[in-house]
Amino acid sequence: MAGPKDLDPSSSPRALLGAELRHVREKAGLSQTELGQRLFVSGSFVGQLEAGTRRMLPDIARMLDEVLSTNGFFGRNCAAAAKSRYQDHFAEAAESEAQATAIRQYAPLLIPGLLQTPAYARAVNRAYDPTTPEETVEEWVDNRMARVRLLDDPTKPMLWVVLDEAALHRGAGGRAVMVEALNHIAGLARRGRIVAQVLPLSAGAHTAMEGALKLMEFEDAPPLAYLEGVRTGRLEDDPATVTQLRFVFDLLVASALSQEKSLALIEALAQDYAHEEHP
Repeated sequence: MAGPKDLDPSSSPRALLGAELRHVREKAGLSQTELGQRLFVSGSFVGQLEAGTRRMLPDIARMLDEVLSTNGFFGRNCAAAAKSRYQDHFAEAAESEAQATAIRQYAPLLIPGLLQTPAYARAVNRAYDPTTPEETVEEWVDNRMARVRLLDDPTKPMLWVVLDEAALHRGAGGRAVMVEALNHIAGLARRGRIVAQVLPLSAGAHTAMEGALKLMEFEDAPPLAYLEGVRTGRLEDDPATVTQLRFVFDLLVASALSQEKSLALIEALAQDYAHEEHP
C-alpha cells in the first residue's frame, strides 16, 4: 500500500500535517492521550498538533514516524510547517495567536504587539537592539504589523487586554508616538473591537508581578498559555496549569479599573503627552 504523499509547502502545511496525523493516529487505534504517552507529551499537545495550533518540531516528527510507522513522512514535511517570520522563541506563539478565537493578555511593561502602532513598534524594536541595521528593524516592524492585522476582522479574535499603568507611563519613542499609541488603543476600545482595562499603580501588589501572560482559546483545540521573558518565551499546554493561569488573569481583571475608567485614563494620558504635561 502506498504511503501518504509529501505535502505541498504552499498549502497550509501545519493544517495538512495535523489532518494527516489525526488520520494515521485513528487508523492505528490510538487516542490522543495514548499517542501522547508514547511521545512523552500530553494528549492536549497531540490535539493541538492535529488542529494546527502547534508547530511540529523535528524531534516530535521523528518520534511520530517511529511510533506510527509512517516511513519518514512527518520528518520530511515538518520543515515546511516550521518556517516562520518570527524569532524562534516567539514563532509558535505568534502562529497560535493567529488561529485563536479568544486572547486574554496582561501586559506589565509595554503596549502588547497586537495593539501597537508602527511608530511604537519601531521604537520598541530599536530599543531591543540599538546596533541592528535599519532595514532589519523595518522588517521586524512589518512582521509586527502583520500580526496587528488580526484585528481587521470585526469579531475574531476576541481580545481582552489588561494594561499595567506603568506601561502607559513609559514613553517609548517620545510624546508624539505615545499620543498616537494611546489614541489607537482608545479607538479600538470605543469601537468595541477590544476589551481594555488598566491595572492602576494604586492596586499595589498583585498576582502577576512576575511577568507577562497571554491566554489563547481555539475552536477545536485545547487552550494555551504563553509566558514571556527577556528574549525567551514558553507555550504551556498542561490543562491544570492553563486553568491556574486563567485564574491569575481573572484576579487581574478584578483588580483593574472598569472599562469606562480605563478608557478615561488612557485618553487623559494621551492628552497629557500631547500637552507636554506627562512627567
